[in-house]
Amino acid sequence: MFAVELYRVMKQIEEFEKKLKGVPEGSPEGEQIRKSLLEARALKDQLKKMIEGAKGD
Repeated sequence: MFAVELYRVMKQIEEFEKKLKGVPEGSPEGEQIRKSLLEARALKDQLKKMIEGAKGD
């Protein structure tokens, strides 16, 4: 279950990174994409930790 969510988040991160390349630096849209990208990366890290914790049990 966590692995599926992790995959989804990783794909979302890829999409945010692609969008960010096409947006001018400092634009409001770019800032929103950066914020979403940071949140997605944090979620990815959290999911990875949860998966690693589950493996240890």
